[in-house]
Amino acid sequence: MHQDRAIDQTQTWQSDLDHAPYVMVYDGECVLCDGFFHFVLKRDRKQQVRFVIGQSPLGQTLFKNVGLPHENFTTILVFRDGTAFTKVDALAELVSGFGGLWRVARLIRLVPHVLKDPLYNLIARNRYRLFGRFDQCVVPDDAVKARFLEGGFG
Repeated sequence: MHQDRAIDQTQTWQSDLDHAPYVMVYDGECVLCDGFFHFVLKRDRKQQVRFVIGQSPLGQTLFKNVGLPHENFTTILVFRDGTAFTKVDALAELVSGFGGLWRVARLIRLVPHVLKDPLYNLIARNRYRLFGRFDQCVVPDDAVKARFLEGGFG
C-alpha cells in the first residue's frame, strides 16, 4: 500500500513536469536564488512557471535525474516542456517566456558556454558568502505555495 502511494506521487509530479510550460528548481536557502524566485513571481503574469525547492525530496530527485549534484547545488534547474536547462541557459529560457522584450534573453543561449559558464560558476560558488543564506527555506503564502509541484516544497 505504501509503495502504491509513492508511485502515485511520482506519477503526479512527473505529469506536472511534463505538462507545465516551465518548472524552476532552485536553492531555497540561497538569498540570491530566493530573490530570483520573487523576480519570476512578479513577472510571470500568466502564472506558467511552477516551482520546486532544491532541498525538497522532489528537488533532489530532479537534480539527480539530470546528473547534477543534489546536495550541494551548483545551478538553477529549469524545465521547459520537459527539457532541462541549467546555469545561464536556464535563466535565459525562463525569462524569455515572459514575452515582450524578455524574449531577447533567449539569444544568450547562442553565447558559447566557455564564455558564460565561468562567471555563473564563480557567483554560484560564492553566493552564500556574497548574498547570504537563510537558516531554512522561506515559506511562501498559500497562493504562491499552490504554484509548487506536489512534493516540491520543504
